[in-house]
Amino acid sequence: MKNIHFYPASLRGGADHGWLKTHHSFSFAQYYNPENIHFGTLRVLNDDYIEGGMGFGRHPHDNMEIITIPLSGALEHKDSMGNSSVIRTGEIQVMSAGTGIYHSEFNHLSDTPTEILQIWLFPREKNLKPRYDQWDYSNIFQNNQLVQILSPNEKNQGVWIHQDAWFYLGKFDNNISVIHPTQKEGNGLYLFVIEGSFEIEGHILHRRDAISIENAEEVVIKSTQTKSMILIMDITMQLPK
Repeated sequence: MKNIHFYPASLRGGADHGWLKTHHSFSFAQYYNPENIHFGTLRVLNDDYIEGGMGFGRHPHDNMEIITIPLSGALEHKDSMGNSSVIRTGEIQVMSAGTGIYHSEFNHLSDTPTEILQIWLFPREKNLKPRYDQWDYSNIFQNNQLVQILSPNEKNQGVWIHQDAWFYLGKFDNNISVIHPTQKEGNGLYLFVIEGSFEIEGHILHRRDAISIENAEEVVIKSTQTKSMILIMDITMQLPK
């Protein structure tokens, strides 16, 4: 039997730091909900709005797969592996923290806000060698299609991570239906509406609403508004030992 949970955007945690307005889909920082700590190996889904020129100073991470997707603007990244880059809308970045890294993230634009999604997943193994990658999907992104932007296989389309997870982005006109088959037996689906609205499993989801689905071989999504955009995360539910 399918196990379905609907998560209205209004019930997310979050904070307003002036330069940073952030919303947390799972327990994070000062927001703690014992019934909403993670979904399988999906640990963090933060929706950040960063004022021009502001950002996060140098700080550490370890044993986490960290994915950043800019929704508008551009993010400047530097890390202890020697990487220095700018991630723009239409790109995805992955950082496998592994045995440990330090990095900083700042809005690359001095006078324009930047919006990002930052997503953390538990890796399948601990203490792996840290690595960094980013990928531009804008040249293959087409309306009314789901585009794979992340997988566990470095030979597949998009960036790859050390976990059995697949990410898809799609932007749709009104009244378009798409079927997404679950990529691995036992995986769960977490769907996050970036813009617009969708009908999914009898629920109408609007901007920043989410829904999780377990024990499903596939899911049907139907856009109910033009310029609707969704992120589908197809994720193993088995936590690493």
